[in-house]
Amino acid sequence: MAQKNTLKKTPISVFFPCYNDAGSIGILVEDADRILQTITNNYEIIVVDDGSQDESRRLLLRLSKKTRKLRLIFHKKNLGYGGALKSGFDNSKKKYVFYTDGDGQYDVKEITKLVGEMRDGVDVIQGYKLKRYDPWYRIVIGRLYHYFSKILFNLKVRDVDCDFRLIKKSALAAITLEYNSGVICVELVKKLQDKGFKFKEVGVNHYPRLHGHSQFFNYRRILKTIFELVELRLKLWVST
Repeated sequence: MAQKNTLKKTPISVFFPCYNDAGSIGILVEDADRILQTITNNYEIIVVDDGSQDESRRLLLRLSKKTRKLRLIFHKKNLGYGGALKSGFDNSKKKYVFYTDGDGQYDVKEITKLVGEMRDGVDVIQGYKLKRYDPWYRIVIGRLYHYFSKILFNLKVRDVDCDFRLIKKSALAAITLEYNSGVICVELVKKLQDKGFKFKEVGVNHYPRLHGHSQFFNYRRILKTIFELVELRLKLWVST
């Protein structure tokens, strides 16, 4: 009972980066609102719309009229995935910050698995995909990306590409994130790891994408990502 009462007082910010996710973002917000009411009395939901060109903004504005805890952040132009994450981190006001993608490939209700691992001495609760449900080529590229990043940065987590994370706001305040691309995920984990923050890993389900399409999987973006990973590695070497 004491644990339950403690959790009811735990302040949590939940945010979703959104880019042309009209088919899924509304359900994510509604699911988050329902599940957070069972976890804590002190929460907020934020959607960072990164210059969507579909119906996302109109849908979110309608949703904000009936979802009291929802705050909306609209980027005037698309800043990239990392830009959306930085806005979410900067605008989150609670002690713990959770985020996952707006495309619906993770079930936000599984935040309960992460919250259940909250305890003293743990700063980051990192999800990992129990099984990846993507086309075969995305799975292959994803595995190559994971191992390349893991070796290059000596990452300790088993799935750096799993954007299902619960992080103490104080840990986020201790690092500076620079990248506006998907490289921010490696940057985030590496900088938190190097600062000595403690990770706990939890398996979560991954689902096929039902709406929209990935912005990452084209040759130009993949080459840019490789360049930025090497650039990040050099920057971190110089700074140490």
